[in-house]
Amino acid sequence: MAIEPKKHAMPSQAPEVRAHNFSEVALGYTEEIAVAEAQRCLNCKNRPCVSGCPVNISIPEFIAKIKENDYEGAYKVISLSSSLPAVCGRVCPQETQCESKCTLGARFEPVGIGRLERFVADWHNNNVTEKAEAPEANGHRVAIIGSGPSGLTCAGDLAKKGYKVTVYEALHKAGGVLVYGIPEFRLPKAIVAKEVETLRELGVDVETNVIIGKTLTVDELFDMGYEAVFIGSGAGLPRFMNIPGEAYKGVYSANEFLTRSNLMKAYLDDPKTPIMKGGTVAVVGGGNVAMDAARTALRLGAEKVYIVYRRSMEELPARREEVEHAEEEGIEFRLLCNPIEILGYSNPDDPRDPKNGFVTGIRCIRMELGEPDASGRRSPVEIPGSEFELDVDAVIMAIGTSPNPLIKSTTDGLEVNRRGGIIVNEDGLTSREAVYAGGDAVTGAATVISAMGAGKVAAAAIDKYLNSK
Repeated sequence: MAIEPKKHAMPSQAPEVRAHNFSEVALGYTEEIAVAEAQRCLNCKNRPCVSGCPVNISIPEFIAKIKENDYEGAYKVISLSSSLPAVCGRVCPQETQCESKCTLGARFEPVGIGRLERFVADWHNNNVTEKAEAPEANGHRVAIIGSGPSGLTCAGDLAKKGYKVTVYEALHKAGGVLVYGIPEFRLPKAIVAKEVETLRELGVDVETNVIIGKTLTVDELFDMGYEAVFIGSGAGLPRFMNIPGEAYKGVYSANEFLTRSNLMKAYLDDPKTPIMKGGTVAVVGGGNVAMDAARTALRLGAEKVYIVYRRSMEELPARREEVEHAEEEGIEFRLLCNPIEILGYSNPDDPRDPKNGFVTGIRCIRMELGEPDASGRRSPVEIPGSEFELDVDAVIMAIGTSPNPLIKSTTDGLEVNRRGGIIVNEDGLTSREAVYAGGDAVTGAATVISAMGAGKVAAAAIDKYLNSK
């Protein structure tokens, strides 16, 4: 049978429709499309795709189950390695990971592995009502700090081995960046809630509104009887450019903007938290978070949205699919330019606030690409005399985040690097005995799947450590 050269397209909402709602953009494969896409898999003996997966899902095996119409069998294969399959199928950058290793990709488009994973997880969630069965308890207790992808993965892997696991989350909902950072139109929050509920069925306890470092300390967790601690607190400290005007009203960090929209539902007609709606918005940055912020601003009613990025489209770090979706929705990319000042005004007669200014624009300078920097990307260089202004009503800074220093400042003997990331060895062990860490708390802002991989490594190390005792 001849192999289809292109992966099957993902059914999606039309751009002119989805740009005005928060419903999921991608609609998912039907059974017919999923089986047809699965037929493209060559079932390679050396399984190169698995080496590209940070959690080592047995990809050919689960795709083979789809070919046989055994979707629950496929789910069970995935679940052996991943605690968040419905999440991964939606937000992981498969094009640079498992799909980049696909043998078929040497001649044609690679197999749509992520789309198939999403199909399998959604089929299970829509058709299987039996609860996950909690394994027999082994008598050991582990505390997890943070309910993001690294924490949930670590918790799931340990729970499956019989550990009594408690996850401590600072916010009022579990999910970490999955609920406050990724918009509903990319990752419906009901999907995250379902994945968390599955972990609860495995025996994982989730305590919300607990800030480790304030409510409890790491040392107090050990005093409570926990034998090991995993820190997966993420990187929630936003970065700014330190340019004039960043204190004006209408300047947001992407973290704040997305949290207000995703977690606090600022898009509702009568929201409990204020947020900028309408007008013209400039989003500074070129990663996935920048795409999320820009597309969210559009859905909140912005008449025009700019992406301001200092490199070219080739260097843009966001997923190609997200960039394409943003372009289709009418977001304008102002590339090879960088902000040097945020413009604003202060009107003493303005009843809103006579003391503080409001954003009226952003001054940028054009850039050109010079020599590669330490990451291998060509460094942007300013072009003298090329300044220009954009009239905008709000500016969203999406230039990265750093780990929050709270846990470090309240935990003796925990070493961090100059960026605030917790220093760990290859097993995720920190400088403190029985304290492990992973995900963005270690690396700074990275992908969901890389955080999951770190949680998986740490879970295996914790299991080995406690068994050795």
